[in-house]
Amino acid sequence: MSDLIRWNNQLTAIRQQLLNEFSEYENLLDNYRSLSNADRELTSQGLISEHELLKVYTSYLDVEVLDEDELEYPDQFESISKQSMDLHGYIPYSWDDNQLTCLFSTPYDITQICYELEEFFQRKICFKFARHSLIERLISQVYDNNEQEIDSVNLDGDEQQLRALAGEARIIKLVNEMIKQAIEQGASDIHIEPSELELTIRFRIDGLLREYMQLPLSDFPAIASRVKLIAKLNIAESRRPQDGRINFKIGQYDIDLRFSTIPILRGESLVMRLLRKDAMNIDLQKLGIPDDVLKSFEKLISLRQGMILVVGPTGSGKTTTLYSAMMRLNNPDIKIITVEDPVEYQLPGLNQMQMNPQIGLTFADGLRHILRQDPDIILVGEIRDKETAEIAIQAAQTGHLVFSTLHTNDAVGAISRLQDMGVPSFLINSALVGVLSQRLVRCVCPECQGKSLTGIKCKNCSSTGFKGRTGIYELLSVDEKIREAVKQNCSNSEINKIAIDNGMISLVECGMNLVKKEITTEHELARVVTATGG
Repeated sequence: MSDLIRWNNQLTAIRQQLLNEFSEYENLLDNYRSLSNADRELTSQGLISEHELLKVYTSYLDVEVLDEDELEYPDQFESISKQSMDLHGYIPYSWDDNQLTCLFSTPYDITQICYELEEFFQRKICFKFARHSLIERLISQVYDNNEQEIDSVNLDGDEQQLRALAGEARIIKLVNEMIKQAIEQGASDIHIEPSELELTIRFRIDGLLREYMQLPLSDFPAIASRVKLIAKLNIAESRRPQDGRINFKIGQYDIDLRFSTIPILRGESLVMRLLRKDAMNIDLQKLGIPDDVLKSFEKLISLRQGMILVVGPTGSGKTTTLYSAMMRLNNPDIKIITVEDPVEYQLPGLNQMQMNPQIGLTFADGLRHILRQDPDIILVGEIRDKETAEIAIQAAQTGHLVFSTLHTNDAVGAISRLQDMGVPSFLINSALVGVLSQRLVRCVCPECQGKSLTGIKCKNCSSTGFKGRTGIYELLSVDEKIREAVKQNCSNSEINKIAIDNGMISLVECGMNLVKKEITTEHELARVVTATGG
């Protein structure tokens, strides 16, 4: 009994530490039925990493954490239901006639589960902690036998041979494991690249590519064919680019997986983009926008009409910012229509239109039809040409609030970009009310404080010294001084000086504020801003 009391006291201490460190935890407890689910929600929302959570557990409990570098895949252990493992977050890991060792993701159900297992199997029960996403992957791999069967089609020649290669159990397992590992590690993309001597698979994590594995070049035809079958692409076509898209669920994650192939000298380059629907943060308050910038941006998006642009390079978080603004504005009294290519995420309450250039449905054409639908707010995925820009400006002049994106180096650059498209300065002045420029910088790993860069081993950040990303921002509010400068055809540097004199905080200044708070580093800031010309 004393052991049970001690255990319960330690669990209470764990809960109190989480309450002290994370203000959202109390709300999570209200919204979720158990402590285990609340803890998992902390990690799924990015408020704490799985490694950090295990560190909290082990600071109170004398329990070992699994060394993933020595991970061995378990066999099936009979007589335990997969439903129980999924519900309580555990899996039998190793055993003999006298002892059974289980991996648990949280400590809250361990006492009950271990007692039941010990009584039923008459073995001593031991346990270790492991990340929940790892346990989910192990359960799926060991206990699920639901690989999707590829429809059998009578095919001749090379295509039939490629299907046979793609259907090998080893290849199916390898590709599935690759996708699961990418999701688990928080990768945004998987790159499959054949070279002269080998096949390299890399993951893009926090904006940078990391090598996942190298394989014999002879494996490429089978892996490429397997990926194409999953994406419902033509497996026999390797001379032309192809694109595909599927939605599926792995454990608790809803995944939108997009495929792109292009022919290269040594075969094909295949890229899979992973979009986790549950991981997208669409709360303006949680994007990392500085308070003064956020206040000004919220004032802009509350206007009844005008055009607001979000600018930056590919992968800088523009879509997330726009979606966050849409969800802030979304209510039953407002009609919001978007025209996108592609539709990144399906958001409740929004009317989202997918572009299809193959049938002539371009941004400009879609925007024309949208205006006949009597919307209050319009989101145009990207302004790519003069026609789209002028229709968007026309909409902004006639009682609509219009949001869109441009690829420019800074906020002021959006004005010259529109001018380069051929949009007259007077039209820009009549419609544009604000431009938000942004980048994403990597955050210093909270567990090693960036020391992994000097050789310290850290599982949380894979010894990179960084874990996760946050935004840096500059907001150009288009006032009369800016409009007069545009009218006078002033240069970007002249307009930028006027904006800074009016109180605009530059990307670099915003980033240096994060450096001072030790959220990121000066080297990381220089990499992001300099690499994109900001």
